[in-house]
Amino acid sequence: MRRNRVFLGPLFVLSWVALGAIAPACAQIGKYVPIPAGSDADHALTEIDATTDPAQKLALIDKFAATIAQGDLAIVADERYVNYYIAAKNYDKAFEYGDKLFALDPDSLANGVNMVRAAQEKGDTDKLFSYGDKVAAILKRYKDAPAPEGKDQHDWDNTKKQTLENAHDSIVYVQQLVFNGAYQTQDVTKRAALLTRFAQMFPDSPYADQALGVAAASYRQAQNTPKMLEVANGLLAKDPSNLGMLILLSDYYSEKGEQLDKAESYAKKAVSVLETAKKPDGLTDEQWQQQSALQKGLALSALGQVNIQKKNNAQAVDNFKAAAPLLKPDANSYARNQYRLGFALLNLKRVPEAKAALTDAASVNSPYKSLAQDKLKTLSGATPAHAKS
Repeated sequence: MRRNRVFLGPLFVLSWVALGAIAPACAQIGKYVPIPAGSDADHALTEIDATTDPAQKLALIDKFAATIAQGDLAIVADERYVNYYIAAKNYDKAFEYGDKLFALDPDSLANGVNMVRAAQEKGDTDKLFSYGDKVAAILKRYKDAPAPEGKDQHDWDNTKKQTLENAHDSIVYVQQLVFNGAYQTQDVTKRAALLTRFAQMFPDSPYADQALGVAAASYRQAQNTPKMLEVANGLLAKDPSNLGMLILLSDYYSEKGEQLDKAESYAKKAVSVLETAKKPDGLTDEQWQQQSALQKGLALSALGQVNIQKKNNAQAVDNFKAAAPLLKPDANSYARNQYRLGFALLNLKRVPEAKAALTDAASVNSPYKSLAQDKLKTLSGATPAHAKS
């Protein structure tokens, strides 16, 4: 059978958490700047926060920055500027003051969250990842920070644990924005690299494995086989029951005719995992049924391809036929399955059935349409004995 580049259906159905326009409030990681009650700073900030007119608010912030914001109060002024310019959707000015704030307080988690948010709203993926890196570094420094002088280590560990728990929503918010920015990148090579980078930035994120899974599929789409195998095998070593990687690797190896025993093992394991797999959070019952059916169909089709490679064509036919109705919603995967089925049937000299399968493949608008049509033309007057896998 002619070798073709694989056109996979969706191996991953991602559920996205709805993102509000405003980031969750951050727990205090970074400098704490006290504002004495009744002080000039207190009065000025109260007036700034109460003002709703944008021009007047900016004038008050400018006045506060010029007359009162000395020492650490400059941090407070820059925070007000950042919030003002994000609200005004003037993201370049928000970045300007955010960078000034980082110069004064490199460990400000709140500023990191704001900068990630601004980069996402502007649609600037490079800045999104640059500020995502800053947030990851802030969190690492905080987690690794030793107890302050005179503070009990046990008490300090409890303090850090509680602070990180309080910051959980903000941290997840950042991870969602950075992950989504990578996932929505159109260039598949850049998408794969960004998703891999995300998993390195936030290795403990609930999205880390999902990012690596999509990265592996993206590397395959970009035909970067070494990186695809590196990421996929690494993820499977970490999680031997990772459904997406079991299917991706069984599909790849079976299509290439390489490591057939491994391909067969992975495909069978994928079918087994699906039997007990639980519906992921965020998916409806209908979405989960569609996703699991498609994944089972891909695994069965990979098994059928292994069967052809091992010259067990009768078993291949059974697997392709079982896969067909499961793959029907995805045109490329369904057409490829029927195209393969046609060759398995030809090898069994069941020519009328083979023509029916190839006609089915040719009826679907996919990259296999012309391939199936060409094969049907060659079958005119040909004897079944000449059919090759």
